[in-house]
Amino acid sequence: MLKKAIRQILEDSRPYGWVLEPDAKRILKLSGIPVPAGRVVQSARQAVAAAKKLGFPVVAKAVGITLIHKSDAGAVILPIGDESQLEQAYHRLTGIKGCQAVLVEAMGRGLELIVGGKIDAQFGPVVLLGMGGTGVEIYHDTALRMAPLKRRDVDSMIKCLRARDLLNGFRGSRPVNREALVELMLNFSKLLVKMADKVESIDLNPVLCNPDGCLAADARIILDAGYAAGTDKPEPDTGGKRPSSRA
Repeated sequence: MLKKAIRQILEDSRPYGWVLEPDAKRILKLSGIPVPAGRVVQSARQAVAAAKKLGFPVVAKAVGITLIHKSDAGAVILPIGDESQLEQAYHRLTGIKGCQAVLVEAMGRGLELIVGGKIDAQFGPVVLLGMGGTGVEIYHDTALRMAPLKRRDVDSMIKCLRARDLLNGFRGSRPVNREALVELMLNFSKLLVKMADKVESIDLNPVLCNPDGCLAADARIILDAGYAAGTDKPEPDTGGKRPSSRA
């Protein structure tokens, strides 16, 4: 069962059809999925105060109900190394059409992965793991499994990736925290199953993984059209079939 706070966020997001990033990250945090420390601000002064607490460098993002694809709108600025750069970034972001606030976050570092989930009409909740960042649509290096995941499923997904050596440490680099990645994937899978009647998809891109841990640096939750409109979502007919292990 979903926590009351998560149900309320989803309910409040129904008029938009999707969950704004700060609220999406609240859902993730409530579900045991690490996210960067951050604060939503309404002025350059608040942005600087937030950054002083978080520590530079930081990331700044425009927040607005029409800004679903932030990168396409130039609504993400990083890295921001000092107060002057942050003030300039704030004014630039608030000049973007549809910007209602600015999210200032601590800047994470690590290997960029993508973790995604969708509710397939035939198979129900399915989870994707792949190499993420801006190259995700170029490399198509992903693995797919039905939810809920078990630990062996996550291990299998990692082994399916062509770039798996990057996770294990490549040419002297330290391996990512495998246990943290597995835990993130398992918690994500549980969340997707619990929200299956309310969402269409969840995308975490990038998920930043390093030797110390993993966190979801960006999050987008698209609501099911029927749920957003106030109608029930039909249960998927799996027909006893399972999807391919590769996407």
